[in-house]
Order: sequence, then C-alpha cells, then structure tokens
Amino acid sequence: MNKNQSLPWDHPRFRSWIAVARACQLMQQSLARSLADLDIKPPHLDILVNLYRFEGISQQELARKLLVGRSNMSMLLPQMEKRGLILRRDDERDKRVLRLYLTPEGQKLSEEAMAIQTGLIDRVLSDEPIEQCMATADSMERIITMLLKDLRDED
Repeated sequence: MNKNQSLPWDHPRFRSWIAVARACQLMQQSLARSLADLDIKPPHLDILVNLYRFEGISQQELARKLLVGRSNMSMLLPQMEKRGLILRRDDERDKRVLRLYLTPEGQKLSEEAMAIQTGLIDRVLSDEPIEQCMATADSMERIITMLLKDLRDED
C-alpha cells in the first residue's frame, strides 16, 4: 500500500463506522438468542412484524422493505407457510401478485416475539436519553438513505 494512502483506522470517522457495525451484529445475535424459544430467527421476526403492521402486503413490497432479494423471500415464506404462520393469496386484481397475511397462530407468535423485542430494546437502551436515541436514529436514517441511493445508482 502506498504510504500516502490513508488506512481505514486512520479515518476520523472509522470508530463510528465500526461501532455501528458491531452494535448491529451484537443486536442481531442478542435478538436471535432471545427469540430461540419461539423457534424463529430475526429474519422471521422481520416478516412477522411487517405482516402484522401491513396486512396484505405483497411479497415484492415486503422484500423491498426488508432490503432482501426475492430469493431470500422465496426461502423463508414457504417455511413460514408450512408452519401455519402466514397465508399467501393471489391479488384479486393482478394474479401475478401474491399478498401475505398472518394466520391466527402467526399473529399470536408475532405478538410474543414483539414483546421479546420490545423488552430487549428497553433493556439495552433504557439508560440512553430519548433525545440521544432520536438523534442516533436520525443519523442512521441519513446513512440508510445515502446507501440506498448508492445501491439504486448502481442498478
């Protein structure tokens, strides 16, 4: 490497970059451990929560919200359908579109999982002032917007 090139750890914002990445990894690991008794993983929770909030969302809309490809959806959704948590139905106006719904069992599991997630959020962030949490969220949302724009520009 050329001596004039800067190294990542020499960048003044590197510590922030690493802290965000590590916090995200650890939050996912903690959430996965917390959900283990329900026999679901964080990607399942993401699907359940979105179907709870947006009943009848299309598979494509869900994939877009979760920032995952159709292949990920096509692996997870059949598992969840087989388990009796979700239903996939044809859209009445466009037969190419599948709409997603929670079953009563899926709704019950969603509520249990959301309680676990909320408890984890409370435990981890309760000492942080709400203003600091909101400022962090604002910063992360700006980063998300920039990264999503970069991805769209590449496509």
